[in-house]
Amino acid sequence: MVQALQQPTSFDDFVEWLLENSECRYELHRGIMVEMPKPKGKHSEVAGFVAAELNFAIRQQQLPYLIPKACIVRSRDGFSGYEPDVIVLDRLALAQEPRWEKESVLSAGAAIKLIVEVVSTNWQDDYSLKLTDYEALGIQEYWAVEHYAGLGGRLYIGYPKRPTLSIYALTSEGEYEVQQFRGADRLCSPTFPDLDLSADQVFAAGG
Repeated sequence: MVQALQQPTSFDDFVEWLLENSECRYELHRGIMVEMPKPKGKHSEVAGFVAAELNFAIRQQQLPYLIPKACIVRSRDGFSGYEPDVIVLDRLALAQEPRWEKESVLSAGAAIKLIVEVVSTNWQDDYSLKLTDYEALGIQEYWAVEHYAGLGGRLYIGYPKRPTLSIYALTSEGEYEVQQFRGADRLCSPTFPDLDLSADQVFAAGG
């Protein structure tokens, strides 16, 4: 059995421990190590579909971006570290990330073009904790994909609850502005303006 670190934990200790104990998926939330639920079928299918569609757009448009298999995003205050379901990175800007090559750690928002989180039972983290930290890092675009009907709170997906894809785009004031997409709505992505994808297509990937 893998022994977790004592709480609370610094980001650097968390990364060092994680590199040696990668059997499970962990994140650091405000200094507390959290074992993340292993993505189940539908969650994995939606994340895989989104990654495939974005990879296709990257190749088609010949953009200098990449989607890594895994990485850790360090919060601006250093108290948290997240492993997104899907993340799009700027290859050129990665040169400014000193911990990328050895640890797959991203400490600044400049190299991060887009983050996608598929909402699950820990939906509060996706809509509040991560949303706040991604905004503080200056990450230009963040998707919260609520493919179930009813997990997210009314404050975030409205009422009646139904599958909703929320795209948060950073404004010139450094704050997120959200657009929500449902049904046949075509997604409007600042990073991929030519993306031809509807909310229903994303949700359908989860069966």
